[in-house]
Amino acid sequence: MGDYTLLYILFAPFVGAIALIFVSNRQAMLVRGIAAGAAFVSLLASLYLFFHLGVDGIGTPLVLASSVLLFAGIFVSWHIKDRTKEFYIWLLILAAATIGVFMSLDLFFLFFFYELSVIPMYLLLGMWGSHTKKYNEMTNPEGLKQRDSVGFIFNFGSNSKEYAAMKLVLFLSAFAVAALMGILLIYKFSGLNTFDILVLREQAKLMNIPVLGTTLDKIIWLLIFFGFASIAPLWPLHSWSPVGHAAAPAATSMLHAGVLMKLGHFSIIRVAFEILPETTRELMPIAAVLCMFSIVYGGFVAFYAKDTKYVIGYSSSSHMGYVFLGMASLDYISLTGAVMYMFAHAMATGMLFAMAGWVYDQTHNRDIPSLGGLSNRMPFITGCFVVACMASIGVPGTVNFIAEVMIIVGSWNKYPFQVIVAVVGIVLTLAYLFKMMRGLFYGPMDQKYSHAHDAVAVVDRLPLLIMITVSIGFFFFPMHLYHVVRSGVDPLIAKITLVVPVAALDRESTSPLATADTPLLTSTPAPRTPDPLRGLE
Repeated sequence: MGDYTLLYILFAPFVGAIALIFVSNRQAMLVRGIAAGAAFVSLLASLYLFFHLGVDGIGTPLVLASSVLLFAGIFVSWHIKDRTKEFYIWLLILAAATIGVFMSLDLFFLFFFYELSVIPMYLLLGMWGSHTKKYNEMTNPEGLKQRDSVGFIFNFGSNSKEYAAMKLVLFLSAFAVAALMGILLIYKFSGLNTFDILVLREQAKLMNIPVLGTTLDKIIWLLIFFGFASIAPLWPLHSWSPVGHAAAPAATSMLHAGVLMKLGHFSIIRVAFEILPETTRELMPIAAVLCMFSIVYGGFVAFYAKDTKYVIGYSSSSHMGYVFLGMASLDYISLTGAVMYMFAHAMATGMLFAMAGWVYDQTHNRDIPSLGGLSNRMPFITGCFVVACMASIGVPGTVNFIAEVMIIVGSWNKYPFQVIVAVVGIVLTLAYLFKMMRGLFYGPMDQKYSHAHDAVAVVDRLPLLIMITVSIGFFFFPMHLYHVVRSGVDPLIAKITLVVPVAALDRESTSPLATADTPLLTSTPAPRTPDPLRGLE
């Protein structure tokens, strides 16, 4: 299985999507079974990869997160009755596209899978999404119902699902053009005429070429950074993301926040960090400044938001600032913490969106002030919501705590002010999540919601239990995750901080992650640390 594990992970969702094309929508259980089977194959292969192969230490946890969220998302969407087959086809393609990015060692395929992920997102939002409460209540001057998908661009509380889908596509496509320009400049001026990342990072000569009063490497780096930072999303390029969260169905929001946003961080690491290490060291303080605005702005907007999905959406935007802080510090501890935080955040936000979706399905309402007292009707969901909030805050007992501590400790020496801001962000997180939890589950309950019921069936409880188990399990047994991540982080940080010329790296070194029978890289940094990416060739 070792030689084909990556193919199983990548193509199982694609095969499932193709198989669903030939199944009638009337056979709902068969449709769900095929979707769940494809997701299960991808999940099993990811677990095998994680515990027996290793591949690249930065991409492996994100591949596992994609597979876990896909499998959980299949069951979260178990009760969808409108075009069930088509929904699962696009959900599988979305997950496969994100996995493709995390596995790509070629700039062309990295960008191809990156753009491929936008197509299913547009359809999932536009076809199975939902309007905001204010949009449904809009009227014209005569008091008649008004439906204008794009006429209220600056009225962020009155968004339609069509507006959210279009905004997502326009934002991501526009900035993807900038990233594509950077990739094409690398291809053109590297002198190698290749998109192979392994070759480019060892032999590309892009430094000190004068262009427009600066140097080509800085222009390329800025194009790559801001082109991919839009999906992260980094302030001020973030506004598409919470709108998309609010409109998307639960499973789509889980993948959106859990792994789609991480495509930005991962692509920056894979392209800018790997191919332009010296420029990264020089320009990464830009991220250290912008991440503060992401953390604080996202936290305050989440605190004042009244829509459950807007709260979680802005929370996710805020928390992605912590990842940028860990990346900007260019420290072994902080970058390891950033990668672990991407994985941990995927589990925590996946739980929150799954339960926000359950509450909406039962009440057809996301307006927090008009809800309340649901703990009496949903004790299991309430308990899981508490655990998810604890994970999102970073309370000990969840893997988020380990990741947050590593980011804070690793960033303190270089960016003490940003660390203080990050700690304030944690306090904000506690405030808005507890405010939302109190508004949803405690206090008096409106009798019109007395029909709401708890998650009782196995298919309803299983996805939440899986994500909770992963989040708590990696807190008590974190070392395997830690060593896997360090195997990818160590050689990367060594190259950036030691300013070793790329072409001077030992090209004969081979990765200890190349086969399933060889051990992982040690966590001790060294200038000539073997290359983990070679295990993917």
